Amino acid sequence: MATVTLKGNAVNLSGEPPQVGQVAPDFHLIANDLSSVKLSDSAGKVRILSVVPSIDTPVCSIQSKRFNSEVDNLPDNVIAYTISVDTPFAQKRWCGAEGVEKTSLLSDYKNDNKFGHDYGLYIAEPLGTHARAVFIVDGEGKIAYSQLVPEIAEEPNYDDVLDKAREIAGA
Repeated sequence: MATVTLKGNAVNLSGEPPQVGQVAPDFHLIANDLSSVKLSDSAGKVRILSVVPSIDTPVCSIQSKRFNSEVDNLPDNVIAYTISVDTPFAQKRWCGAEGVEKTSLLSDYKNDNKFGHDYGLYIAEPLGTHARAVFIVDGEGKIAYSQLVPEIAEEPNYDDVLDKAREIAGA
């Protein structure tokens, strides 16, 4: 079982995140329009999975807006998802308020946190949410990049993610 810290205090994750080279667990999440989204729906694309604890916190908001702003600078075969346990309604409100339109926010709210458990990121206590992480899934559905952010209150290394996404996409 992996651990991360929250303001310096260790918290346990529900398992181990998938490693580079492993097949990415498929997911079934809910989009802002209440449609169902699966990872397999975007097979053939390079997918950035930006996982945040809650969209309504400062660092999560910064991370989500940053990936949204970077999508235009990536090859056309790269798409980005932000995944959290927030309700689709909260995600839609946030997207409208922040002008986020280029990335899709997906909710693990109603799935008993299945995504969080499958990716080893769920934090039962004290948060009931996911750890901060970024994965890149290649067109064949394998994990090509994995970044578990050690301190939940800190941002991921964006440059590493974006450079790897360009590399995988062949840019």
